[in-house]
Amino acid sequence: MSTETLNVAGIAVSPHHYIDGQRVASDMRFDLHSPIDQALLGRISEGSPAHVDAAVSAAARAFPAWSALTAAERKPYLDRFAAEIGKRAEAFCALESNDAGVLLSRMKHGVVPRAMLNITWFAEHALTLQDRPIETEQATHIVRHDPAGVVAIITPWNAPLMLATWKLGPALAAGNCVIVKPPEWAPLTSSLLADCAHAAGLPPGVFNIVQGAGASTGARLVSDPRLARISFTGSVPTAKWIAQSAGANLVPCSLELGGKSAFIVLEDADIDNAAATGALMYRNAGQVCLAGTRFLVHRKVHDAFVAALRGYVEKLTVGDPREEATEVGPIIHPRQVERVHGFVQRAVADGATLLWGGAHHPFGAQYYQPTLLTGVRQDCEIVQNEVFGPVLTLQAFDSDEEAIALANGTDYGLGGVCYGATEHASAVAQQVRTGFIWVNSFGIRDLAAPFGGIKRSGVGREGGDWSFEFFCDIKDVVIPKKPFRASFSHR
Repeated sequence: MSTETLNVAGIAVSPHHYIDGQRVASDMRFDLHSPIDQALLGRISEGSPAHVDAAVSAAARAFPAWSALTAAERKPYLDRFAAEIGKRAEAFCALESNDAGVLLSRMKHGVVPRAMLNITWFAEHALTLQDRPIETEQATHIVRHDPAGVVAIITPWNAPLMLATWKLGPALAAGNCVIVKPPEWAPLTSSLLADCAHAAGLPPGVFNIVQGAGASTGARLVSDPRLARISFTGSVPTAKWIAQSAGANLVPCSLELGGKSAFIVLEDADIDNAAATGALMYRNAGQVCLAGTRFLVHRKVHDAFVAALRGYVEKLTVGDPREEATEVGPIIHPRQVERVHGFVQRAVADGATLLWGGAHHPFGAQYYQPTLLTGVRQDCEIVQNEVFGPVLTLQAFDSDEEAIALANGTDYGLGGVCYGATEHASAVAQQVRTGFIWVNSFGIRDLAAPFGGIKRSGVGREGGDWSFEFFCDIKDVVIPKKPFRASFSHR
């Protein structure tokens, strides 16, 4: 067992895998740099086929005993797990801010409390999944939620702690054993989660972490025939090969993918409120799948909205995410910076007009100016494809029907925002083809509600009962109400 640790912002964190209750080092390593200033944070163990095999084997061995516990018996483990996260709240904030560039203020006030709730809420909700009887004239049907088995959880770099716990909570509460493959660009908070699981007394093999690149470590993991479920959040291309690998073994997948969501501003909207919310789309450097990245604004209020939005954007502070005042931090990786800038350059070459931004920010190499492009056609690349940076587009419309057609005119359907008089905005929102949409608001979430997208934005739903329907095998135990005797009569 390796005891080596990295020192990141004064926090000791292991660079190694966590398999079968122990830290396991690898001869293969990859460098981890901070998006804040490109400083080397450390060298991280890269998962080999042997590490993946060991993790899946450990989970498979642990599954019989863990799944045999009742939800009530598993709950104390998970409550302690969440408590351990709380004890390390400052460490989680510092690590994710340094290795993923997430705003420290957002970590303190939103992410860490929500990470704890992701564990405790699902542990509590699992208690409601008692055997549910369905009474018919002929029989009593007892509907059971049985643990599925070994689960692979693959998380993205834009919200590694939030999304790891969002998936871990229901998977563990349901009685599964898990292998987490964290993002190679931001693995540190997942590593600290392993310390929390260990301190909470989760049995060896119930929770495992194997680090590495998606194309190697991830590919090996999702192709393992012993998996019972795969839960993935990330890009569409990666989801396609995960689905192909899972399909070969008939493993069910939950795929939460990208977004190109519409932010609709109707002519009867509260323009100042809509503009204030619109400026939030730049937070986390635009690296938020839920963001409404396409402003669709009624022509009658177009100029007023742009003026109000500009006023809010000009007040945004771009800078070090560890500073409380910062509202827009760095982009995760140099490759992503160039990808974002490439989208902007091609859009301008295709006839788009830059209203503001459109260049690297002077604060640092991985910072990009909040950007807004107008004069874009519906078939433009930047309208149709996810940028995942602080780059938004704006299109004008003249009628509700046109707004709805523009909103529905991409291959994505994750989220959306609609501002207007409540009844009007609600009526329009209900015609937008998407997984969810906020009316006169943004970011309101509840763990009991379903979450997921349609079209290229994903397959399946998680949250509340939907999480357990995915992470469980649903079984119907049929008990006849009258004596049953087999008959071969053909009458």
